[in-house]
Amino acid sequence: MELFWILVFSIIYPYARGQGVYAPANAKIVHEGQACVVKDDNISERIYTIREGDHLVLKCLVKGHPLPQVRWTKTAGSASDKFQETSIYNETLIIEGIQRVQGGRYYCKADNGVGVAAIKSIRVDVQYLDKPVLTVHQTISDVRGSYYQEKTVFLRCTVNSNPPARFIWKRGTIPIEQSKDQGVDIYEPLYTQGETKVLKLKNLRLKDFANYTCQVSVRNVCEIPDSSVTFLLTNGTTPPALRLSVNESLVVDPGKDVTLSCEVTAGLPKPTVTWSRYLNPLPRNSLVRNGTLELRSVTPADSGFYNCTAANNVGNPAKRNVNLLVRSMGNLTFQITPDSNKDSENIQMGRDLKLSCHVDAQPQDKVNYMWYQNEVLIYNSDSLIVLHSDPDMAPGTSSLEIVDMKFRDQATYSCVANFPGSTVPELRVDVNITQNSVTPPILTVPEGGQVVSVREGGTTDLVCLVDGKPRPPVLWSRADKDLAMPTGEWAVETRDGRLHLTNVTRDLMGAYRCQTAPYNGLNIKPRQAQVQLNVQYAPVLDPVFQDVRSPNYQFVTLRCIIQKSNPPRIASVRWTRNGEPLTSLTPHPQENPQLKFKLDPSNNGTYKCHVSNGVGSSTCTFNISSRPYNAEFYFDTPNPICNLKGNNFSYNLQWTQSEPAATDRIIGYWVNVRNNEKMNQMNLFSKQINTKEPVKGSLMSYILTDLKIPLSYEIRLAPITTYSTGDYVSRTIKYTEYHVCGFEDKHICGFSQDRGDNFDWTRQNHLTQNPKRSSNTGPEMDRSGTKEGCYMYIEASRPRVLGDTARLLSPLYNVTAARGPKGSGRLPYCISFFYHMKGKQIGTLDVWLRVKSIASVDTKVWSLIGNQGPDWNQANIIVNPSGPFQVVFQAIRGSGYEGDIAIDDVSVTRGKCKQENSVSNTVLIGEAPALCSHPLAASLTFALCSFLLLLYR
Repeated sequence: MELFWILVFSIIYPYARGQGVYAPANAKIVHEGQACVVKDDNISERIYTIREGDHLVLKCLVKGHPLPQVRWTKTAGSASDKFQETSIYNETLIIEGIQRVQGGRYYCKADNGVGVAAIKSIRVDVQYLDKPVLTVHQTISDVRGSYYQEKTVFLRCTVNSNPPARFIWKRGTIPIEQSKDQGVDIYEPLYTQGETKVLKLKNLRLKDFANYTCQVSVRNVCEIPDSSVTFLLTNGTTPPALRLSVNESLVVDPGKDVTLSCEVTAGLPKPTVTWSRYLNPLPRNSLVRNGTLELRSVTPADSGFYNCTAANNVGNPAKRNVNLLVRSMGNLTFQITPDSNKDSENIQMGRDLKLSCHVDAQPQDKVNYMWYQNEVLIYNSDSLIVLHSDPDMAPGTSSLEIVDMKFRDQATYSCVANFPGSTVPELRVDVNITQNSVTPPILTVPEGGQVVSVREGGTTDLVCLVDGKPRPPVLWSRADKDLAMPTGEWAVETRDGRLHLTNVTRDLMGAYRCQTAPYNGLNIKPRQAQVQLNVQYAPVLDPVFQDVRSPNYQFVTLRCIIQKSNPPRIASVRWTRNGEPLTSLTPHPQENPQLKFKLDPSNNGTYKCHVSNGVGSSTCTFNISSRPYNAEFYFDTPNPICNLKGNNFSYNLQWTQSEPAATDRIIGYWVNVRNNEKMNQMNLFSKQINTKEPVKGSLMSYILTDLKIPLSYEIRLAPITTYSTGDYVSRTIKYTEYHVCGFEDKHICGFSQDRGDNFDWTRQNHLTQNPKRSSNTGPEMDRSGTKEGCYMYIEASRPRVLGDTARLLSPLYNVTAARGPKGSGRLPYCISFFYHMKGKQIGTLDVWLRVKSIASVDTKVWSLIGNQGPDWNQANIIVNPSGPFQVVFQAIRGSGYEGDIAIDDVSVTRGKCKQENSVSNTVLIGEAPALCSHPLAASLTFALCSFLLLLYR
């Protein structure tokens, strides 16, 4: 058999922009992961069905020139937070171990700046089946003494699944049929989470005391097995009941061991007891054993509500709660409140005075306060009144009121806070009350401290001096109430009035308020002051980096924009080229620096503008060059290969030039070709080719000859001007022998779906078949009879209707000779394939020959209608194309769903068909990606190949 060689590519039409061949982006989503079923729904959207836990792989195949950028996004259904917040910039989207919440609609957006961006979507349907939960209930009105002695019982089975599950109830091993048992009802209740089926046992009979099984199934979708749960119903079945070993509120000292026991007092089957903690996990030092929760060496952090739950799936679970409080006491503060009725800020004889004491404690209401005067315990009297809970103060505050203060009331007062009978140490605060020992505070900012300047990243202190007796703490906050302090808090307490700031950043710049605290001193109107923090930083410049291209001997202007700076005054501006200072420039330092000069081959290089404001220096960097921009390879050539004599071939290399007018005139290109399969990878040749001056968007080409089949080549291309050479860009060309396509490869040998039909062909094998498919149509296995072997088929089930058409297009095949041997006319080709057409509602399978010329010409070359039996059959077709051609397999849906049509092992060979075509699973993966061109280009390329062929001969 004579082999022939092809390049796999696709064709789209170009977008006309001036004289250009720029083509807008085009996209298509294909799957490569562990899909169960991929099909179209009734709005022509692809649905990708996958089992939970499998790997999702979606690839966005894009076309267009320049090559589009791809972005993945998602809507519909909940996805992982990471994927919702960010877009995925990659042609391939991979989600390993996909979860049900990640189902939904995924969008692929391809954009290359030409025309409108292409957007395609695919809906991902994640399939799963959880373990069912079976619970037993009886209405309250039916309870008579023991739980189940008579009346009605409800067995409720609930499961979460996708697709919806099918329920089967069994008594023992026998399925329950409602139509054959008057004592049962099976129904679906309203307003329930998940899928639920209820088995109602009416007026319990003796035979109703038995094992009941709820079996759920998703009909083996995605090979998900059935699941079931069993419950034994007896006349002793009862719901759970609990009893706690402690009170519902338990207060303990820190460091103690705590044991919480939950005793099951009723329940059959035997309930399972679990412990949990409200809003938090159980402490690390906890141990749960036989319904008992043990907490070792508890701390205040272990406080909270602990929940004990007993469940046996009968009735509602029994629950008991314990509020555990571990004693603790924190900061103890005091307040001195002069006579509030007189608006006084000083202690005065003959007026009232209040001393208050507060401790942050847990439990707050269990704190005991005691007041002492000169170490003597104070009892209530006409002049001294103790308030254990002062209603005018914060909860848990105790106050001592001194009524009509006398000389004898000047003393040292002590407040002691403790937990009676506890090992928690008591706290004590002493306050000396005399006319001279208590004076109002004075808050001042030291001279020169109203504005504090610091360099970004440095350390500084903001200072507010406070004086008074007793001296209160100073609270610092931002003057802008919407801004928090650097610690994240809204206020920071300082004992000495100094706020220490480290690693200062510019966002901390602004006014800071200091004020006296209302505690540990006089409880009067706070004193306030402000300090301004000034953060100094180096100038912020634009651009940070810019690539500038220009023709030689033209003026170039470089501008360095000062966006902001602190201090704003610029101290110096310095320009350098390739590290060397440019001394001849004297720009005004307070303006945005700019540099203007005439570019020539001697002054290309890296220019930097260094701007300093005395605090720091920043730089604008400009890469100035007269070198041309890179070329952009054109991937859309419809017929780039031309077979020559023997194993030689030529390749039509095409490209466009980026921004050709930006630099000196481009006079040609360097083309380097090297063989990738040679160890030393030496260049086969390096050649300068001369071209006309490129126009933006114009397509240029060069035919590479004397390439060997099936070697791989790296092609490197760089533009040339009179003064310089641009950077090289490279691509790889690799040709592989193509024989028979068994559709084993995910690229399906370069075949593609027609965009103008109603639905697509589907690649499938025995392992990926839909378990719900009809057994009366479609093949069980591929033509070779293996479970792993793939084939292409059409799914005739809904939403397909009579007459719907699916077309599968082959790659474009080259005609390498105008006539057959001995002048026998056009060179013949053999199209060979296997087809499977089993089903009473089979439609039509047609084969068309699409010849590419100035216009495409389609000719039907083979057709078959109706049921052809359960076997794979072979068809051989001889065609005589007049030019490059494609083979089109067209399947037309019949009158019903039993009309699946499949094809396999397709080959196109040069020469007439033989009696026995050899079969191989060799698959061609051609030059990728092949994209778009104008129809005239195909004809033109073919003409060039024919011309070269004549020259070669």
